[in-house]
Amino acid sequence: MTAVACGIDIGGSGVKGARVDLSTGEFIGDRIRIETPQPSTPDAVAEVCRRLLDELGISANVPVGIAFPAPIVHGTIPFMANLDKSWTGVNVNELMLRHLGRPVTALNDADAAGLAEVAFGAAKGVEGTVILTTLGTGIGSAVIVDGTLVPNTELGHLEIDGYDAEKRASSGQKDLQDLSWKKWAKRLQRYYSHVEMLFSPDLFVVGGGVSKKHEKFLPRLELKTPIVPAQLLNTAGIVGAAYQASREQTASGD
Repeated sequence: MTAVACGIDIGGSGVKGARVDLSTGEFIGDRIRIETPQPSTPDAVAEVCRRLLDELGISANVPVGIAFPAPIVHGTIPFMANLDKSWTGVNVNELMLRHLGRPVTALNDADAAGLAEVAFGAAKGVEGTVILTTLGTGIGSAVIVDGTLVPNTELGHLEIDGYDAEKRASSGQKDLQDLSWKKWAKRLQRYYSHVEMLFSPDLFVVGGGVSKKHEKFLPRLELKTPIVPAQLLNTAGIVGAAYQASREQTASGD
């Protein structure tokens, strides 16, 4: 792996980027944020990524990883929820090569967060299967087995008791339905018990903004699997994208 890589995290409201020290998982210098263009078409967002790389002064030999709010299947986005619908069917690697003049590593944002927690955060040193879930408007997920990512899992969309899981157990639903911590924890119990039964993981890591208040709900859960709050929080997408880019691009010789 290289010592330094660049991570870019693309969201519906902002595109954020930073240089990452891969020995520590910490940013080198400041994080830069540029408003997501409207409409957020592929060409417009790719140009923002180019501006970020220019402002960060990223040289040609520094690996670049980009985290997206969508699945990435062999470099292509099959569907898009949080950016312009014209992203559907776009090959991210080809798009970015055209705009940036360099190869990039593209991955789902929850997958990036999971990799970051395994490499530098709450799951560092944990062998076996780690499942990260991000509790927000929905439920994002990442599954990492002995350091290897199983990409594009959508465990927030498991059907449990006739419901899409995130429609019952996300922190967005807690707010929408004005649930107490106790009532919400019962829904989380049902969700994590089901995921535990399916995967028998070695560790659950819980991210998303609500994880800052983990003491209000995690102690209420009764699971065989240890469950801990994420550590990297809003830096995880950038750090995980940079980490994966370094691993992939170093291995391929790019």
